[in-house]
Amino acid sequence: MKFLSTIVGFVLFVLFFGFALKNTQEVDLRFFLNYELRGPLVLMLLGFFAAGATLGVLALTPTVFRHRREANKQKSTIHTLQSTAQQGSSPPQPDSVNTQQ
Repeated sequence: MKFLSTIVGFVLFVLFFGFALKNTQEVDLRFFLNYELRGPLVLMLLGFFAAGATLGVLALTPTVFRHRREANKQKSTIHTLQSTAQQGSSPPQPDSVNTQQ
């Protein structure tokens, strides 16, 4: 399996490297107030991909922390229930049932 993942990684590297070699022409990125940024197309694409990935991770951060907090709260509840069960307390008795009619 490790050999297969190495082959796939090598093939992807060759494809992306070929893409980078084919897209070396200069591009102009124009912002507001006549601000202009010049650079190779492949670097512009890489920069915007990295910025998008970073923003995506930052957008998920509150959700991840909320899930961790809930998981820790549930773990503490389970630990509390297990510790009370191990203390030898008697199990709850069922309600009495009246079988007379």
